Amino acid sequence: MPSIYQLKPAFQNLLRPFVRMLFNFGITANQVTLLAMFISIGLSYFLYSYYLTHPISWLLLLFPLWMLVRMAFNAIDGMLAREFKQQSNLGAFYNELSDVISDTALYLCLIAFGFIHAQLLLLITFLAILCEYTGVMAPLIGQERRYDGPMGKSDRAFWFSLITVIIVIFPIFSTNLQFLSWICNGILSFIGVLLALTVYNRIKNSLKTTS
Repeated sequence: MPSIYQLKPAFQNLLRPFVRMLFNFGITANQVTLLAMFISIGLSYFLYSYYLTHPISWLLLLFPLWMLVRMAFNAIDGMLAREFKQQSNLGAFYNELSDVISDTALYLCLIAFGFIHAQLLLLITFLAILCEYTGVMAPLIGQERRYDGPMGKSDRAFWFSLITVIIVIFPIFSTNLQFLSWICNGILSFIGVLLALTVYNRIKNSLKTTS
């Protein structure tokens, strides 16, 4: 099944001149990785705290905006590491752990909305972590890190961003929170099914390449 991750090479080509400029300024891959993680945590805390006591507002659109910018950060740190010889063992830990920490924080900040089922959101967050863990397990059996879809990191960023956009624009058309709950939790359920399929695909394809 197709995945947004397949668009990464074209995205990297667009960013390459900017990456070279960052390198010339002395910016390292690890600095970009850690900055993206801290911004993700900070934004998550801000949105969670704000929406515990405030009605839905356009501020929530910071979520999809940051998801888009964060995709650029993820591409940039990888290009700095590979193309400018900044790869390191510590950087490998930073890269994997900061992504999981950032994703977990960003997903869980939506628990501030009472119409989103907390148990379902926690399950999706767990499956997302499991999905990434499955990907990094592949090198333990001599294979490359797996990025198979259909619900990889970039795909999750799209669908969670869609949820936040729906939350913002829904009051324009209706005040029925039950219907909004049905839409948001329906999308979360869809994400969950595809996450389970992604875990299966990553295991299957890792084992296939060993035979």
